[in-house]
Amino acid sequence: MTLVRETSPDDATVEAISDGLDAFNLLRAGPADWSPRFVVGRDGAGAVQAGMQVVVAYEWVFVRWLWVAEPFRNQGTGSRLLESAEAIARESGCRGVYLDTFTFQAPKFYERRGYREFGRLDDFPSGHSRIWLAKRL
Repeated sequence: MTLVRETSPDDATVEAISDGLDAFNLLRAGPADWSPRFVVGRDGAGAVQAGMQVVVAYEWVFVRWLWVAEPFRNQGTGSRLLESAEAIARESGCRGVYLDTFTFQAPKFYERRGYREFGRLDDFPSGHSRIWLAKRL
């Protein structure tokens, strides 16, 4: 086998790798629905001011993105988004919710809502850390 670095592989190459990993995982862990679900916050004019994307897989909800525009912060919007993620988890029969954040983002926000750190990568980016947190329901 020859290994080649490719910065822009064609769709067929990406699909072959993805399908191979999916087949391996399916045999060992069962099916997983990685389709995204969104919760969106709009202002009175309909402009997006907050939002969250989650995926449900292997009896856990993963919060891929959670964002609140500056003028709407500290008004409970982030908490309501997290409550939505937890509601999706309960409705889907999941064990809990997990996510990642950076030390320059909002780790204390998540910890105050019952999320506990289970992993950390220091100096990512330099001088900061990436943190993984979870909350069992």
